[in-house]
Amino acid sequence: MDQAEIVKGAFLAVPLLLLGLKIIPGRWQTRLPAALVAGVVLGQLIAGILPPGTLSYVVSFSTMASIYAVLALGLNCQWGYTGHLNFGIAGFFAVGAFTTALFTTAQPTGMMANYTQQAFGLEMPFLIGILAAAVVAGVVAFLIAIPVLRLRMDFLAIATIGIAEIIRLIFQNERWLANGPQPLRGIPQPLHCLVDDPACGPAFIQTWLEPLQARHYTFVYLVIVTLILALVYILLETATRSPWGRMLRAVRDEEASAGMNGKNVPGARIQSFVVGGAIMGLAGGLYAHYTVTIDYTHFRPLFATFIVWVMLMLGGSGNNKGAMLGAFIIWGVWSGTSFLTGALDPALAAIHPDLPARSAYLRWLLVAILLGGIVLFRPQGLIPEESVVSRYLERRRASG
Repeated sequence: MDQAEIVKGAFLAVPLLLLGLKIIPGRWQTRLPAALVAGVVLGQLIAGILPPGTLSYVVSFSTMASIYAVLALGLNCQWGYTGHLNFGIAGFFAVGAFTTALFTTAQPTGMMANYTQQAFGLEMPFLIGILAAAVVAGVVAFLIAIPVLRLRMDFLAIATIGIAEIIRLIFQNERWLANGPQPLRGIPQPLHCLVDDPACGPAFIQTWLEPLQARHYTFVYLVIVTLILALVYILLETATRSPWGRMLRAVRDEEASAGMNGKNVPGARIQSFVVGGAIMGLAGGLYAHYTVTIDYTHFRPLFATFIVWVMLMLGGSGNNKGAMLGAFIIWGVWSGTSFLTGALDPALAAIHPDLPARSAYLRWLLVAILLGGIVLFRPQGLIPEESVVSRYLERRRASG
């Protein structure tokens, strides 16, 4: 194994380490060393065994699945814990993506100003950009929540999907805001200099990163996305097991009883909607920095709303682990069906010459069939919601 494979294996060890912390039983003091060893060993094995092209595909797949896992966690905060039937995920996703693009790119000048228009370009760092994405998406969610959360179930779904389409059409038609129907390009990628010129990093890692090239940047970004996903998961898991999270579940299950016990029901609904919207905006920021170029077509309801619902329903509504698991499984199904439709093209062409051009719709058909199967045979998801979420009660039950 050459030095480049060793470095790539070290990058792969980070997400595997975080996975090991959840799988290996015991207290974190004993799990951390075991997960560290397992992550490093597995990372080196994967980097050494898989062909280079396959390894790059796995890293790209894991990055996109992690971004969708952040989206699923945001939806879980809204639907899983408070029962908000939000079909406007794509709107918050788009707000986050375009916000971080405007914050981190430079204002076009000279000849470029004739082809690219944007309201502002602040050239801020990556962290400022994604934080701004979360904040702006949260503010938008707050403005939407005040009038919309008075509605219930199907009316709320209709309102939110309509608002998401309005947001998408604003970005499509208002060119002064974010280049309108034309792509907004040149979104910077964090720490890209580590593969362009390792000298920009600390001295002790310059030699270690030397074998990496620009095409290996996806390994770096996978680590960034994985760490942010882990942070969002820890914060949400802590919040939903706190009195605030138990209040949300009370509002979802029995709103009248929660109000009679002195809970601020409208405030709780607005809070969960805003937190979920902010997390979706954060996912949009991660997506924008990964794809480098975005436009309104990336935020259609099928791609950025309904597939997230399938992820959450499969994994388990009301369970953060289930939300992340569902995101990886459904993104695997979605990615795998692209190979399936390609293999079916000859058979479809034999039936009718026009059918291969429509083979992409088979992917949505398979996802729809999967959703139907989930609702009929496993409505609680792969990892059902826990009946007891209080850590105090868990300790009492374990000791008793």
